[in-house]
Amino acid sequence: MIIHNVEQGTQAWFRLRLGMPSASKFKDLVTPKGKPSASGEKYMYELLAERLSGKREEGFKSFWMQRGNDLEPQAANVFEFQTDLPCREVGFVTNDDQTVGCSPDRLVDGVGLEIKCPSPAVHVKYLAEGASNGKMPSEYYAQVQGTMWLMDFDRYFFMSYHPDHSNLIMEVKRDDEFIAGLSAAVEKLLEDLNLNFEKIGTMYGI
Repeated sequence: MIIHNVEQGTQAWFRLRLGMPSASKFKDLVTPKGKPSASGEKYMYELLAERLSGKREEGFKSFWMQRGNDLEPQAANVFEFQTDLPCREVGFVTNDDQTVGCSPDRLVDGVGLEIKCPSPAVHVKYLAEGASNGKMPSEYYAQVQGTMWLMDFDRYFFMSYHPDHSNLIMEVKRDDEFIAGLSAAVEKLLEDLNLNFEKIGTMYGI
């Protein structure tokens, strides 16, 4: 594991991530139940395009996504206050080969913290689902488990925050069975990515 001391969202951070599978997109490789996702091939070609052009793909950022970024520091402060656990920011983390990476929102108590600041309706949905089944939102399961895999954590914190509502703070345990399937999917993605890069890289003078 290598921790790269860059500020998230900066050009240096984007350069490190360029053409590299990262935990935030692991949901495109495996479903929350650990099955291969239909989006895997599309994600591979997105990464291939970045490698070939040397430019990142500009993604759409909705109002709520931007608001989530803006509220993240406030959410981290609330987490510290409610749990009495200090948080610290971290840049980009890769495996030793620097072929796969992740960007934890915070490091806390020797593990990590994933923060989401969704719309009121989505936040309340997370609260209701968490109260009924005790589980984190399934759409972020691959991201959290993938980060635990890359950073060798055995647990992780998940937080959904909205300033007008109660907070959802959960501790998520490592799921080795899920991680085994995710690891295999990432390995297959890298194989396909490298093979296609070799096939058409000469067209780009690479």
